Amino acid sequence: MTAWFVIAVPLVIMLFALFMERVEARLRHVAVREDEVEQFLEQARPDEVRALYGHGIGRALELFRLRRLGGRATRTRPRRPRGDRSPSQFG
Repeated sequence: MTAWFVIAVPLVIMLFALFMERVEARLRHVAVREDEVEQFLEQARPDEVRALYGHGIGRALELFRLRRLGGRATRTRPRRPRGDRSPSQFG
């Protein structure tokens, strides 16, 4: 029984560490850096502040970054208005 315990505990700890590393990597991409928030609070425009209030810091920082890039980032696929669909798209 003790031999199984000696083998199982290190394996469980290693698996837990690998799992937590994956969780940390995902959180690292989602996290907001402190200097970004400071820059936002110092230089935000009214529409960006409204986005902060209405949608949270993620959307507000996205608008802030787009403005700082000068609008170089564009959507990959333009959206069509709802009424502009051909009959072949309905079926």
